[in-house]
Amino acid sequence: MPYSYRLSGCAALLCALSFNAVAEAPLTLPDLRINGRADAEDGVLLDTPSQTGSRLGLTPRETPASVNIVNRQQIQQRGAQTTQDVLNGVPGMTAASPPGSAGSVAYRGFSGAQITQLFNGISVQYDSIAARPVDSWIYDRVEAVGGPSSFLFGAGAVGGSINYITKLASRDENFNEGRIKYGSYDSSETSFGFNHALNDGDGIRNYARLDFSHSKSNGYVDREERDAWTVAFSLLTDINDQLSHTLAVEYQNETVDSPYWGSPVLNPLGGEMKVDESRRFENYNVEDGRYEQRVRWLRSITDYRFNDNTSLRNTLYHYNTERNFRNLETYAYNADNSRVNRSNALLQRHDQELNGNRFELLHEGQLFGLNSQWSAGLDYSHNVQMSYPRSITGIFDSVDPATFEPGHFYDLNGMVPGYQKNRENTVDTWAAFVENRLQLTERLSLLTGLRYDHIDLDVHNYRTVDANNPLDFQRSYEPTTGRIGLVYELTPAANVYVQYSTAADPPSGMLSTASFASVRDFDLSTGKQLEVGSKFSFLDGRGAATVAAYHIERKNLATADAANPSVTQPVGKQSSRGVEVAASLHVTPKLLAEGNFAYVDAQYDEFNENVGGRSISRKGNTPTNIPERVANLWLTYDIDPSWQVGADSRYVSSVYADAANTRYAPSYTIFGAFLGFKVDDDTRITARVRNLTDEVYARWTSASMLYLGAPRTLELAVQTRF
Repeated sequence: MPYSYRLSGCAALLCALSFNAVAEAPLTLPDLRINGRADAEDGVLLDTPSQTGSRLGLTPRETPASVNIVNRQQIQQRGAQTTQDVLNGVPGMTAASPPGSAGSVAYRGFSGAQITQLFNGISVQYDSIAARPVDSWIYDRVEAVGGPSSFLFGAGAVGGSINYITKLASRDENFNEGRIKYGSYDSSETSFGFNHALNDGDGIRNYARLDFSHSKSNGYVDREERDAWTVAFSLLTDINDQLSHTLAVEYQNETVDSPYWGSPVLNPLGGEMKVDESRRFENYNVEDGRYEQRVRWLRSITDYRFNDNTSLRNTLYHYNTERNFRNLETYAYNADNSRVNRSNALLQRHDQELNGNRFELLHEGQLFGLNSQWSAGLDYSHNVQMSYPRSITGIFDSVDPATFEPGHFYDLNGMVPGYQKNRENTVDTWAAFVENRLQLTERLSLLTGLRYDHIDLDVHNYRTVDANNPLDFQRSYEPTTGRIGLVYELTPAANVYVQYSTAADPPSGMLSTASFASVRDFDLSTGKQLEVGSKFSFLDGRGAATVAAYHIERKNLATADAANPSVTQPVGKQSSRGVEVAASLHVTPKLLAEGNFAYVDAQYDEFNENVGGRSISRKGNTPTNIPERVANLWLTYDIDPSWQVGADSRYVSSVYADAANTRYAPSYTIFGAFLGFKVDDDTRITARVRNLTDEVYARWTSASMLYLGAPRTLELAVQTRF
């Protein structure tokens, strides 16, 4: 169905106050009119405006890049419980949440800090730690753009960017909704939400939305218990026809008792990594192991529309969090696999506060007599993180895996209560950006973007001062990144595109925890990508598909000096090339098929590893936790207006656990199914089974442990709207 979509603008009201932002847009996007074809709510979404692939509010079809959107309906239909479950809908993406790096994501041959994870368009610059899986109820959708995208959201993003977008107050309708769930391992969820106009008529109009979720679980691993609360509130105020303001507040509180860190791999270590399946649910952490995170977000979004062609947006934001770790983290079998050695205790606390502002101008008009859309603006963020680590390495005890007392954290030899300041890292980022879409001909459009960042790092040391750990040190970086792409419309339903983009990555990846050793000899790592692809609808709109081929290269990695292995040099190089395909088809009016497939060939082109004082080349090897192939399939069938059934499958090929590529976690395929009953137009009951065959599989690997995925679980949910 054709549509004309108008986005509201941003406001001059906060211009005088602004010290510039990097944030998100409300559900009403920039002041641009986009004519196209409206998406259905399911399948591959080609014509839904995206906040992540461009700042111009373009749809994936209009953007010369891989832009994937998983919307609210798909999140619910697929039973995605957390943000990481949602990521399965993105071609080639894998994610896991081992407690030490609970935001672990691999995408297009890269992982860790090379994948930017955004919260409503904001990076907290500590993504692989801070981006823990959050219960999905408060999120409207998740978007992802593949490959280098620093030109949109700042330094990093060599492999791609992910954007978790929270529900916001809407003018569209008044409603109340709720959901209750109960499943295996005493997992439960109670969630509710409402959206209402607070007043009608002329003058100032207000709309409020509140979403709340509480989930609990005993965990599929012994002694692990999780309790999580999430709240999102927003107030949308239309001051007049030109000026609007959205105040958005979020709070997240997650506590995990005796968190599971992984299962030890049986000896001998080499080749396929295996666990003792009889000890599949064993937890070797201490009895009082703990992980806690409390997150507070505040956003003030002001939109001002001068006219149909020009608008301003200002987003002022505040983020504050505290994370606490208290765990015994590493487990390994002895030589004959009769006992498990437990080692590496860490008491850690992070206090992080991020404040920032983004000011943005959007304009649609003529350039050289051609239709043109512009976005230009300024970003500023001030990020401060204090860390308090107290760690003891080495083996603490050796236990019988069949029967042992887990013990308590402060009974570990040498570990005492109390936090000790380590470093305070302050990262100030100023940025200017511009993006343009130029309609060269009726069928050919050119999209360009450029961003300049000035990053200042200031670190103060609270520990013993020496040559390798000075009292204070500062570093500055000035990356400039960009994109240029062409989209050619073959027919109104099909196009082809080509894109070249660049990225810049600070040394150590995350400056918010960088040490002197990790940045003193290094400048920025740089990345570049060439991508070609096509996006098209077929069979009179019953189907939609995307295909993309890409090559990414990242240079200036830290690598051991071949002549002096104790010294690192910024001369490493890593690359990936691959193909991604996504498609959906209404096979019949009752049967919907959706799926995606990704292949990636990732390797170190130049990389040396320090192994026992020797420099060993890993050239040609695959980076850790990068699967060569990932595939997903979802089938949904409407038996009649009241009954619906569905099935899904996910395949992930084997991944290496070390840079030497001597150990690997095997491939896996898992299946799921659901049965839904529609009580009436507003109420639905769903029974779901996950990991139908009870597959034992690893979601993530380390040198001597596998972080296992959940076993077969059952779940019953009731959701209603009124």
